[in-house]
Amino acid sequence: MIELEDKYADIRPYNDDEVATSLKRLIDDNAFIDVIAKYNLPRILSAIPFVARPLIRQQLRKKWGQINSVEDVQNEVAKYLNKLVKCTTSEVTFSGLDKLDPNQAYLFISNHRDIVLDPALVNWGLFQHKMKTVRIAIGDNLLQRPYITELMRLNKSFIVKRSAKAPKEMLKALTQLSSYIYDSLTAGNSIWIAQKEGRAKDGVDQTDPALLKMLQLNGRKQKKEFGDYIKELKIVPVSISYQYEPCAIAKAKELYHKQHHGQYVKSVGEDIASIVEGFSSSKGHIHLAFGQPIESHCDSADELAKTIDKQIIDSFYLHPGNFIAGGCTEAVINKADAAKFAKRMDKVPEELKPLVLAMYAKPYHRKAEVNIKSCEH
Repeated sequence: MIELEDKYADIRPYNDDEVATSLKRLIDDNAFIDVIAKYNLPRILSAIPFVARPLIRQQLRKKWGQINSVEDVQNEVAKYLNKLVKCTTSEVTFSGLDKLDPNQAYLFISNHRDIVLDPALVNWGLFQHKMKTVRIAIGDNLLQRPYITELMRLNKSFIVKRSAKAPKEMLKALTQLSSYIYDSLTAGNSIWIAQKEGRAKDGVDQTDPALLKMLQLNGRKQKKEFGDYIKELKIVPVSISYQYEPCAIAKAKELYHKQHHGQYVKSVGEDIASIVEGFSSSKGHIHLAFGQPIESHCDSADELAKTIDKQIIDSFYLHPGNFIAGGCTEAVINKADAAKFAKRMDKVPEELKPLVLAMYAKPYHRKAEVNIKSCEH
């Protein structure tokens, strides 16, 4: 029997039969081993590769020896996430998951505040509720090292080719992506994708209609109307709210640089540093609100974007910092929370404070705007 060509081989996550080989590549990769050593060994040891590398390799072979499937990888990730939640958050809460069908595949579209934590926490919620974890969309701009590609594809991530620039090349990449998302959903695999390219560094969570037009490329090939095709995708908006904004100072620095110099060029390894900071920094209370599958008001990309935005803004959980930065005078903030937020703001350089405060204020103001518009209708 002739094996069917794997038309998604260059972008899809790894299958079970590829897991062991991928783990071996990781263990053989000096750059990966050095990163593990840097964050897990005393500095005096991690600085001596011929001592650190054999130690780390021995530990990894022992730890990963029994991992042979994607599910095994997911269970390992769940253990790590459990530790991360305990060490870096006061609590992680969820709403709306009980209203979703555990046997249905959904396209989760969320706001985007942290590179890796956002989809990781969506998966954490699904895992906790005995639902299948998602396949994760990740831009190829993040895959700067071979070991990052290995880690992401092991963890059910598929690649979005943002580096494609020529019009024909872009269309080909986007059509492949659109088709992959549809085929994954049809096969019973849920998907996570951010509502726009890049994190919302200014606190404005807004869906890019271009993302939704990409989804429709496969629908157009099937000669289906936009609204009919979108209903098939079972889109569920997800609103992720961090008490303490991940990488707030780094985000503000980027915005500040753009304001004063016109553009900002990331240094090599900056995204990796953001991922590490997102994982390791204190985040306080995190809430994820899973919305309702979108069935109506989706006859165009712009209309669908507004529908997704309304659900995300409406269900965004406001923390004390959001109320304080938004200038709320209601008695909803206790003194202890106000003191914690003030202490956090004291660590922000003076020139960046307005930008960091704006990150926290935006969700408060946008929620108020949405509620006013709803009343007007």
